[in-house]
Amino acid sequence: MPQYAYQAINESGTKVSGTIEADSQDGATRALVNRGLFPTRVTARKKVLDFSQLNALWIRLTRVRPQDLILFTKQFRTLLRGGVPMLTILQALENQTENKTLQKVIVIISQDIREGASLFDAFKRHPHVFSPLYCNMLQAGEASGALPQILDRLIQLIEHEHKIRSDIRAALQYPLIVVGFLVVAFLVLVTIVIPKFAAQFVKSGLMLPWPTRFCLWLYGVISGYWFIVLLVGVAALIALRIYLSTDRGRYRRDLLLIRLPLIGPMVIKAAMSRFASIFSILQASGVTVLESMRIVSETITNHAISKEFQQISDRLEEGRGIAGPLKSAKFFTPIVINLVAIGEEAGNLIEMLSEASQHYDSELEYATKRLSDSIGPLLTLGLAVVVGFFAISVYLPMWNMVQIVH
Repeated sequence: MPQYAYQAINESGTKVSGTIEADSQDGATRALVNRGLFPTRVTARKKVLDFSQLNALWIRLTRVRPQDLILFTKQFRTLLRGGVPMLTILQALENQTENKTLQKVIVIISQDIREGASLFDAFKRHPHVFSPLYCNMLQAGEASGALPQILDRLIQLIEHEHKIRSDIRAALQYPLIVVGFLVVAFLVLVTIVIPKFAAQFVKSGLMLPWPTRFCLWLYGVISGYWFIVLLVGVAALIALRIYLSTDRGRYRRDLLLIRLPLIGPMVIKAAMSRFASIFSILQASGVTVLESMRIVSETITNHAISKEFQQISDRLEEGRGIAGPLKSAKFFTPIVINLVAIGEEAGNLIEMLSEASQHYDSELEYATKRLSDSIGPLLTLGLAVVVGFFAISVYLPMWNMVQIVH
């Protein structure tokens, strides 16, 4: 989007200047007026790759750890409760933050606020650091005047999300290690062990059994056509990556994940937990139902489930309540639907959603442990099958040689 440099006068009569992104010069002028500024000069900036653009590119390519974001939000809340002015808070956070990427982002946010931007607008310009949920919670806090309380709920939510992801990541560590050993064992046996034994068997004039011939064929493909195999593999990965970058590809991938045994139920439970926790916090923060559903649909990482949320939003606009559209949606469990229906009828929807979130937190913890316990033995069995197959490829010819000698 084009950038425009401006000079303006704010509500206190002070001259301010800076840059703003807009579709046109008129759009930039309207945006400045909406911020409460009286623009005196608005000019288009030339598109040159300056240091600030390179710095912004570097920020986008790096990431901020959840631990750093949690600490930043806690410090932000503490200073805000102490009645410290916003620019002073950001200056203090800039000095206290150890993460260099977050530090640079805080500098940019401070500059934007100094130029008249709202807190929501300043944070929204950094989606690689602050999620749509984070920014919308800030907007709700600004509008209600209860920003410290909103930050309390936001911290709980970020810590909750971080714990779930850490548990899932920990559960997948052992299977990934086993898969790594499986690949290494396969390559070593095919390229080193089998060819050495097979050479001796061929010299003896022995007719090789089919497992040994198959291993030698694999060795011939890998050693003689490794460049083609590598090229085809890279091309397939690139094609798959391009396909998964499309809406259709992401939808098909996530739909497949949901249908997988063990993994599918865990994905659904994680989505239900996220929906219940985020929706309850947004409702408690004064965000409308439609806006809450839009935010939830943006924060659900599974595109198949996210699409269902978008369809639910369309039905909500027709005035059907929440429980009704949930019943007609895929992937939503009876527990969530029933608790939402009870909450709507009794007028304690927030409490019922909190109950659902706690329930699925414990369910997800159990499902994660079950996945780890189930995948480990399966992968170990797979490793045993691969090693056993190659062992047969070696020992069958040796056994035949012994039979011939006797």
